[in-house]
Amino acid sequence: MTSASIATKATASGLLEKLMGAVRPEFRVDVLTPDQDDPVLGWVACHVAGCDRPCAEYALCRGHGQRWRRRGYPDKEDFIADPGPPLRGRSRLTSCTVTDCHYGASGQGLCAKHRDRWQRAGRPDPVVWAATAAAVADPANQVECRLSFCDLWTEGGHEFCKAHHTRWRQDGFGEIAEFVTDCERFGKAFIDFRGLGPQVKLELQYAVQCRCDAKESSLPWGVANWAIRRARESGVTSLLDREAEEWRQMARARQRRPGWENFRSRNETFIVLARDVVETLRDGSGWETEFPRDVWRLSKLPGLKRSSSRPRMRSSLRFDRIAQPWLKELGKRWVRLRLTSGLYVATVVGDVHALTKFSEFLAAAATDVDALAGIDRSLLERYLAWLTDQPGGVSANEGRVGGLHLFFQAIRQHGWDDTLPTTAVFFTGDFPRRRSGATTRYLAEHVMAQIETSTNLDRWHYPEGRLITMILIRGGLRVSSAASLAFDCLLHDGQGAPYLRYYNTKMERDAAVPIDEELEAEIRAQQRRVLDRWPEGNPNLFPRARMNADGRRPLSPDTYRQWMHRWLATCEVRDEHGRPVHLTPHQWRHTFATRLINRDVPQEVIRVLLDHESTQMTAHYAKITDKTVRRRWEAATKVNIKGERVALDPDGPLAQAQWAKTRYGMATQTLPNGYCGLPVQKSCPHANACLTCPVFITGPEFLPELREQRHRTLTLIEVSAGKGQTRVAEMNQQVLTNLDRMIGEIEPDEQGEDADAG
Repeated sequence: MTSASIATKATASGLLEKLMGAVRPEFRVDVLTPDQDDPVLGWVACHVAGCDRPCAEYALCRGHGQRWRRRGYPDKEDFIADPGPPLRGRSRLTSCTVTDCHYGASGQGLCAKHRDRWQRAGRPDPVVWAATAAAVADPANQVECRLSFCDLWTEGGHEFCKAHHTRWRQDGFGEIAEFVTDCERFGKAFIDFRGLGPQVKLELQYAVQCRCDAKESSLPWGVANWAIRRARESGVTSLLDREAEEWRQMARARQRRPGWENFRSRNETFIVLARDVVETLRDGSGWETEFPRDVWRLSKLPGLKRSSSRPRMRSSLRFDRIAQPWLKELGKRWVRLRLTSGLYVATVVGDVHALTKFSEFLAAAATDVDALAGIDRSLLERYLAWLTDQPGGVSANEGRVGGLHLFFQAIRQHGWDDTLPTTAVFFTGDFPRRRSGATTRYLAEHVMAQIETSTNLDRWHYPEGRLITMILIRGGLRVSSAASLAFDCLLHDGQGAPYLRYYNTKMERDAAVPIDEELEAEIRAQQRRVLDRWPEGNPNLFPRARMNADGRRPLSPDTYRQWMHRWLATCEVRDEHGRPVHLTPHQWRHTFATRLINRDVPQEVIRVLLDHESTQMTAHYAKITDKTVRRRWEAATKVNIKGERVALDPDGPLAQAQWAKTRYGMATQTLPNGYCGLPVQKSCPHANACLTCPVFITGPEFLPELREQRHRTLTLIEVSAGKGQTRVAEMNQQVLTNLDRMIGEIEPDEQGEDADAG
């Protein structure tokens, strides 16, 4: 015997021993019959009254489903009201037609004994003969069939009626108790481990046990039986005899629907999971187990940090695509450090991609580089040029270069390999440039008016989706924060005003935002719906609908996005050009902030409501407030030094240019008592001569300053005249005239506004 075979046997023996200790007695049975209310293995009964079989399709058991299809798919409610006779295994077998005879029929509607008498009587009409025939046995002394649903008499001293005795004989005269149990459970939900080898049976029992312990998703009994049949047919002694990909391909090859071979089914998921948990039991989990592998199974690594906005599990990190062993080993060391330092898995996925791309370059264009010492500035410049022809664009290349830069930096910082040349560096100018400056993504009020109508909100198929939409619009939360709201998310201040408490998934801290009473009532209704499904309580306001047996998992933001896209298509929301609107949930956060900015809410208040770390991010939303300022400028009274009103036509051909000129003047040449209307390309050579300048503009906001200046001008004229300073008096007389015109034009509007306010 070779050393390899000895090691294999030792490993198999060690696994069997672990399985014997791991599988609990309730799972170590030949046939597992789950309770209907089990959170993982439970099932829903057929909707036909009196049928105790589990649903298999269209709310019907397999037998009633077949009967429904044979009838031509009639209305479901009509079929349930009249499903026909009981199904096989639940119906009473045909008995002898002779009165008071309960032997099973054996031909012509007669039992074997009466049929013999009928034949000796010359074979008359069997119906007429049976009506007058005498009984052949005393009913009081007869024994009924062992099966609970069969009331026929036994024959020949057997345990069963004639028909069931024949079935028992065809099954090979097995144990009577086992045969009775099998007949009783026919069509019911059960998991049958019989017919498997001792180790593979324990492995599948362990897989079912692990699924039940996790309580994350249900395991239909049919799925478990499918995996058992595949293991039985393949003849394996252990699930580990085949790779996961082999089991996966076997599952896809047996897909019944054409074209579905590339879609993962429940059958495939469970059989691959079964192999995975067995392998984990054998090898263990954690970094010591995963690090030597070229494909890291992330589910085996503890403490990984995943994005709450994209919580879908990524199953693995692949280093097998890195062709150079020296690059692979250093890369694995770097990635392990990145993961254990608390970086998001999604970030590290980008790091692995950067290493993989560099490996592709080395294999394609630098085959002479066989060690870290071969990397220098010249090689990196070739790599930058090579990247320009790769798919992905500027953003992808920025990540590839940035990831490799951090990789080199870590090697030097931690002293992993001193052979890395000092010239192997990237500089700031090497990084692909993206357009600077973020653009706001708020939604136009034309679109929001359609979204917020009660008619469209009521078109939500899921009440959870409707409520999350209202929270995003009225509270400005990120979708990841809204989807993960705790069940007890409502708070109240000393005046009883409601607040929504949430977890800021980006900043990783608790926060709160004020809400209105209508939104509070909607949240209360959702809490009642959750308690109806989980009477003992649930930690989440929005529990995941599927694959969430115990309710601990919150709704995935990706699930809400899918719901939202279907809802928008149903509502037919259009933009101002009549095109279908495509939006993301985060745009409602932008819209929330934009509305507050345009209502003159202070920026610091908005920062608190959005729970931003700094005002810089909040200022991003303030960029659009120029629209609000312009609207108010257009509505306000503006006069020049002649007292003439200055109009700005918002619809004119020069509207944008005029506004840009005026806005620039307001920002850079604001005067104590008005604005300068000089073109932005020119500078004024006359300091303090504005009240006689033809491009000077003022408005009601400067009325107190204008009145004060008029008073000072009158005083200056009187003093100058008294001193004989005629020239000074004449100059200020022109200023006084202009002030009187401007004040006279502005004051009526100011008085009108005061009257309206009163």
